[in-house]
Amino acid sequence: MRSPASPSMVSGGTGPQGGREADAARSVRTLVSVSPGSSEPLYRQLRQALEHQIFTGGLNPNLPLPSSRELARELGLSRNTVNAALEELQAEGVIESHARRGFFVNLRMLRGLRPANEGHPSQEQPVDWSRHMGRRLDADMPEITKVRDWASYPYPFVAGQVDEKDFPRLGWAKALRDALDPPHLHFSLRDGVDEDDPLLVQMLCQQVLPARGIEARPENVLITSGSQQGLDLLAHTIMEPGTVVGVEDPGYVDARHTFVRAGAALCPLPVDAAGLVPPPLAGIGLLYLTPSHHSPTNVTLSGERRQQILAEARAADALVIEDDYDAEFRYRGKPTPALKALPNSGRVIYLGSFTKFLAPGLRLGYLVADAELVAELRNQRRYRLRHISGHLQRSMALLIESGQYRRTVRRRRTQLQRKWATLTEALGEVLPWPVEAPPGGVSVWLRGPEELDCVVLAERALAAGVVIERGDVFFSRPEQNRQCFRLGFAAIDLAAIRPGVEQLGRVINELTR
Repeated sequence: MRSPASPSMVSGGTGPQGGREADAARSVRTLVSVSPGSSEPLYRQLRQALEHQIFTGGLNPNLPLPSSRELARELGLSRNTVNAALEELQAEGVIESHARRGFFVNLRMLRGLRPANEGHPSQEQPVDWSRHMGRRLDADMPEITKVRDWASYPYPFVAGQVDEKDFPRLGWAKALRDALDPPHLHFSLRDGVDEDDPLLVQMLCQQVLPARGIEARPENVLITSGSQQGLDLLAHTIMEPGTVVGVEDPGYVDARHTFVRAGAALCPLPVDAAGLVPPPLAGIGLLYLTPSHHSPTNVTLSGERRQQILAEARAADALVIEDDYDAEFRYRGKPTPALKALPNSGRVIYLGSFTKFLAPGLRLGYLVADAELVAELRNQRRYRLRHISGHLQRSMALLIESGQYRRTVRRRRTQLQRKWATLTEALGEVLPWPVEAPPGGVSVWLRGPEELDCVVLAERALAAGVVIERGDVFFSRPEQNRQCFRLGFAAIDLAAIRPGVEQLGRVINELTR
């Protein structure tokens, strides 16, 4: 069997048909094409082009090939020419005929196909891309690494993921359908330029933000692609090279990377059982914090410290970014109002997200701030992303308006409370050191004995089927905090929590014996 030609635009010449077919083929651009300037017959060019597309995956082997009539029309060839190419492919076993269905790729032969230039390296000089890409400013900073196939492990204590079974599939599917019917269709399909969906903004102002104690008008709200985009917009709008940003230590790693890439200088600030220890903000232009449930320890910033931080920010003319991390999930006591809900919080920029508890893949969040700043951020977003998908925005608005959003929050909180109680109880019984978990969030932060190395622990636990998250990367000095790790409990099944903790306990005992 002949090897398929490597280029999809096959070079060839005018065959016996010439004339009309060659002129038509010259003007047609399809998945396969022929070149009329070659001495090779058109049917042979077509055969080689089809064979190449089959080998490279350009033609779906589970679907029939285009019919001879379709190929002839699209390429401007006669059906005799097309049939000759197809018959040759069939004779070589590359394709096979299915009665009343047409020609299909012969799957048994697919693995035997090899490109004509296999084993012959390209003569083109490879591009040295390092000369064309600048070095990232955060290249030396640690990153959070995730186990990509975490769902295949029996005990996935992963953070930042959800249990897919808990997603409101029926409600979301209905919202997606309704968003494609009038009068919603216009807002789902339009080019909003720099505008957000007015119904989603209305739902945020009327139903979502009041639950956090925040009063906002539409001009104070910006829809983002998750809170991560909000951080990126802020970093390139209110920060300049050299801006000193106060960050929690330990703290959210991705925020640090975002700020450093914008040229900011980080000032790590300690965190204790009452949250961020309020620093004097003289010399600090911006403070980033997660007061509701600190990332990664889940402690809540005390009311006294909130007032102190606002007073320090006013005195130093500093700005505050409040990332309302997992605020919906508190299992004992009442949720603390957002920092943005307090008096004199005009310099606080609030970040929220639908993806933390609904589904991280939705990538839908929001930002609340002074109208002047929001207008500038809206302009910045326009030239980066335009706007968030109109269909996605309108669907989320309809989900909230229907009441399904609030019901999902309540149901998810109840489910997570059971998981939190099971996990903390199991940890208290299995681990050889005391565990005090804050009553909220979707993960538990653990600090083991000094001799425990979380990097080795994560590797050994994974080999035993337990997925955990190492904690050293959350610190400004990772090498001095190797005994910390994090267990997420949102994605793991309730029944798997206790045996997963027991398995983890066995690994820890082996490492600290």
